[in-house]
Amino acid sequence: MSNDEILLTPEGLRQLEQELEELKTVKRRELASRIKTAISYGDLKENSEYHSAKEEQGFMEGRIITIERMLKKAKVVDNIDTSTVQVGCTAVVYDTEFAEKIEYKVVSPSEADVNENKISYESPLGVALMGKAVGDKISVNAPMGVITYELLEIKV
Repeated sequence: MSNDEILLTPEGLRQLEQELEELKTVKRRELASRIKTAISYGDLKENSEYHSAKEEQGFMEGRIITIERMLKKAKVVDNIDTSTVQVGCTAVVYDTEFAEKIEYKVVSPSEADVNENKISYESPLGVALMGKAVGDKISVNAPMGVITYELLEIKV
């Protein structure tokens, strides 16, 4: 993977494209309307509605630029080989300290969601899992110390 490439699952690509479309159409119109309304209130120096909408517009335009750059650099990961852990697969690991099985889906940073056990391939655990095969032991440095896992299964 080159330094410029951003690995995405097909689902992650869809989510970014949908977010971009929403921002460019619906959200831009909504903010334009808010700004127009705020301008109608008069004096812009002390118009909190205007300043709030302009600030939000700046953040939104920044997000649009970020997503467009990500999509230009995106490489969609499909045809996943489950002989080793890679982006798009689910790794079933055994936490040796707590004696429990946990499933983690390895995804791009933009898709990561701890609540859904989706971890970034750039996270400490993601980095440790990448390229590992079933039966491998994985050690991850965490704030509370080293966590050791055994890779039990790789699935799509």
